[in-house]
Amino acid sequence: MASADDADKAKSKRLFVNHIDQYQGKNVAKYLSKCVVGASLEEPEEEEDAKSTDSAFNEPTKKEGCYEVVGTMKSKDGTVPLFVKEAIKFENRDQLYEHLVECDVIVYDITEDPDQIDEAVWAVSELHSDLEKIEKPKMFILISTVMTWAKSKPLDPDDPEIPFTEDDYRRRKPHPNFKEHISAEKTVLKMGKTNKAKLVTYVVASGLSYGAEENIFHYLFKAAWHNAPHLQCFGNGQNVLPTIHIRDLAAVIQNIADSKPKVRYLIAKDDSQTTLEDIVKAVSSGLGTGKVKNITKEEALLNKDIGQSDFDMLLVSLRMDAVNVKENMRINWASEAGIVENIQQIIKEYKDSRRLQPLRVCVLGPPAVGKSTVISKLCEHYKLHHIKIKDVIDNAIEFHTITSRRADSAEEQEDDEGRAQESQELLDVINEGRDQNNGRVEDQYVIRFFRDKLKSMPCQNQGFIIDGFPKTMEQAKELFLNEDDEEPEESAKGGNFDKQLMPEFIFCLEAGDEFLKNRVMNLPESVVIGTHNTEEGLLMRLERYHAINTEDETVLNYFDELEFHPERLDVTKDASEMMHDTVEKMKQIIGGARNYGPTREELEQIKIREEEARIKREEEAQEEKMRREAEEATERKNRQDEWTKRLNEVKREEYELLEAQSIPLRNYLMKHVMPTLTQGLIDCAKVRPEDPIDYIAEFLFQNNPQVD
Repeated sequence: MASADDADKAKSKRLFVNHIDQYQGKNVAKYLSKCVVGASLEEPEEEEDAKSTDSAFNEPTKKEGCYEVVGTMKSKDGTVPLFVKEAIKFENRDQLYEHLVECDVIVYDITEDPDQIDEAVWAVSELHSDLEKIEKPKMFILISTVMTWAKSKPLDPDDPEIPFTEDDYRRRKPHPNFKEHISAEKTVLKMGKTNKAKLVTYVVASGLSYGAEENIFHYLFKAAWHNAPHLQCFGNGQNVLPTIHIRDLAAVIQNIADSKPKVRYLIAKDDSQTTLEDIVKAVSSGLGTGKVKNITKEEALLNKDIGQSDFDMLLVSLRMDAVNVKENMRINWASEAGIVENIQQIIKEYKDSRRLQPLRVCVLGPPAVGKSTVISKLCEHYKLHHIKIKDVIDNAIEFHTITSRRADSAEEQEDDEGRAQESQELLDVINEGRDQNNGRVEDQYVIRFFRDKLKSMPCQNQGFIIDGFPKTMEQAKELFLNEDDEEPEESAKGGNFDKQLMPEFIFCLEAGDEFLKNRVMNLPESVVIGTHNTEEGLLMRLERYHAINTEDETVLNYFDELEFHPERLDVTKDASEMMHDTVEKMKQIIGGARNYGPTREELEQIKIREEEARIKREEEAQEEKMRREAEEATERKNRQDEWTKRLNEVKREEYELLEAQSIPLRNYLMKHVMPTLTQGLIDCAKVRPEDPIDYIAEFLFQNNPQVD
């Protein structure tokens, strides 16, 4: 008997998941495609148990005996995920059923697309009606939502904090907008009672899923990553949200598929009882400014990133306990304690899944070589933060000046925790150093301000481009030094540096002194006034630059030693406007952007610009057409006039030719014919004979001079 079980475990099973191109379907299918059939029934080895929770989720290769995942796609033209054995394409439900009946396990998620509710009910009903024909036993798992519990009355009115469990599922009352979900749940459970040997059914009431690229909480993560001044919390935020990490939900499905539990209705959620406000604060602190703003439900409905269904879920308040999942399932939890306790790991997953890693760049080179010009273009293209020495120092001093003023306010002193006094002492030391150093801030404070800036959330979210700093090896070592003594970042290339600060791409723009002098001399006066880009100022800066960048020692050596080899670009060969060619070379080296792409407003602006460009092209084409038609009409008229002129000339020439040819003939007629003929005509006119022609003929015969 045991050997038969072992054989069953080693044997792969065909598993269906609907909408494998959507958040839940995709992540559940991806997880199950890496799971060996029956693996959750075995005690995990100590080494495996110590592995990262996402090892099974991100494992590059499949083991033998894993679930063969097939599924449908919501987008007919979408790309089929690599982890799926087959994406089912069908014209009608009969064709879909032919695929479903070949599967051992059928998983239908109805939490994301309400249109799938009807399809799920149809699928389980068709399987139920064909029980006599079905040879292999089938398992049907419906992933539903805890929103079918949203209006349930407390178990104890005097103690509303007692959580619901699976034992209370018959008492559940759905949210008004989720009545179809509870109806589907009842149908699925009913269909599994007829012949359990051939068809067993389960309903999983899933908490609000999070993790990976995020789902219902994505609006929070996106706003925080984009450096929103504050994150919005709907209502007072004290409602308790049942939540579950998407990998843990997939693990619940794995356990059900492997073990066929006796309990047919299961709650899938983590072990937290977290409020909406707790979640918003955690995301804001871990990814954004740390600030939260409570808004009314009416204001929340104006948020374009939230649909009605998500809005309903975010306002639900349910205390639930997934007893069967915790007590009877073997789950290597990704986030058992909930989203708040694991926020840093979840933020990392979010950035990795959406490829939102910060892009860190440093551009160095002599003064007036065009660093700021190319950086401004790159920052615009990649949506990065332009880090200038002057701005960093000015902003830091302004911040500490504002902070130091709180020392004068007794009320603010209580919440200040001594920061005001520290800021004032720092400002005093900096000002004293400035007095002794010709107004320059000492390197140690510049580096401190730089580190604070580069460690700030905006720079850690999107990334940055440093403009002309560090200038020396000593500054570079101090700026990029890893200060965490417990976990030093030893590069695979060698060296100790802070990976959150170290630029991935270092560019050095190069040009000779004469080229730089000519460039500054050719700058418009309006650009030069009030800056250090004067000829005298340039010479002083070039002298300082060469003094600290000798042949043997330069800041570039620091990066070379760490094997972050700088890209050297000769800008003297760039004759394009605003150094366009150099910018394009740098884009090719850096590669693609790591952000969300254009915002909705930017897309609208792009659409407007494209429409304006289209209208302009059409207008120009119309003007060109009219110009060509006018030119053609003028040309036709000119050709007509020329033709008429030539025709008249030809006629005149023909007339003159005929005239010239007719002179001898006229002379001959006038001499020999016309005198006799004229006299005959006169006589004919006088006599008026009955036959004038005969008369003239007779006259000419009688008076022919030749006859005489």
